[in-house]
Amino acid sequence: MTIKNLFKIGVEKGASDIHLLSGKPPILRIDGSLVELASEPLTGTKIKELIDGMLTPIQQTTFEEDMELDFSYSIDKVARFRVNIHWEKEKPSMVARIVSNKIPNMEELMMPPIVKKLTELHDGLILVTGPSGCGKSTTLAAMINEINSKRSAHIITLEDPIEYIFPPQKCIIRQRQVGTDMKTFKQGLKHVLRQDPNVIMVGEMRDLESIAATITMAETGHLVLATLHTLNAAQTVDRIIDSFPPYQQSQIRLQLSMTLRAVISQQLIHRKKGTGRISAREIMLNNNAVANLIRENKIAQIKSIIQTSVEEGMTTMDMDLKRLVIEDQISEEEARSRMVNPADLRST
Repeated sequence: MTIKNLFKIGVEKGASDIHLLSGKPPILRIDGSLVELASEPLTGTKIKELIDGMLTPIQQTTFEEDMELDFSYSIDKVARFRVNIHWEKEKPSMVARIVSNKIPNMEELMMPPIVKKLTELHDGLILVTGPSGCGKSTTLAAMINEINSKRSAHIITLEDPIEYIFPPQKCIIRQRQVGTDMKTFKQGLKHVLRQDPNVIMVGEMRDLESIAATITMAETGHLVLATLHTLNAAQTVDRIIDSFPPYQQSQIRLQLSMTLRAVISQQLIHRKKGTGRISAREIMLNNNAVANLIRENKIAQIKSIIQTSVEEGMTTMDMDLKRLVIEDQISEEEARSRMVNPADLRST
């Protein structure tokens, strides 16, 4: 078994992730469930051999020094892979996320019309949030692809590592990867404003420095798209504000109230019929009422604004889960397990 053969098997079986760890056969995540391949358990030596088949000499040195490494790997006409290698009980281990060569469009992802409208903005901050593996990168890719196909702009992406490859259509697109195109995420964020961007995609707001830099970029007349590992709009706003020391939080609330345009929080749910999963989304738009709540530090009341602003395109996660049940897309059991207030399903 070579790493290319293993990756091809993962793609053929419709997996989202491939796991290698010592003492187990290769494991695929298919529709959210972990499935072992029918093969012999892997040894640490075999995993090291498979991993070495992907690495450049520089990457091998980095892995030896840091004991962790994120990078992208590509197989022509098959797919791209976002790979993390690390050590586990003194043996090498790997997790690879499969990234399709085909960039999905908004219709394929069943995006509500308001999300397409957000891609027409020329400044401000749009956040896509949710747990790991919920399709944040895919949603961002569809939004970037929409901009790329509709208007002339200079798009810069800062990623760790690069996932989807965007062929230029109406836009100039520069995709920069940590480790190969810039030393650190911090360095890339520091210099991006001098590269004449219109649209900036930040793969992940991961710490105080990247959050502060992202807000600043959105303040200076750029459209910035980024991801965050939060479950809903209110938690997203809280997470951003709480990242800063107390003496800065009042200023950050003011900045965020002016620069934030929308928060799209999503999770993937098993379909009721057939295979595959479907996205449920909470969408918050930063209207005057939301902006006032952010400035006044009344974040807990954001949910009420979303519930009463459906006509503007907003929806809570519970409301979208209920919609999917009514449309017979997901089961009531799945919806209840994800809802904050499962009792709301009684009125379906």
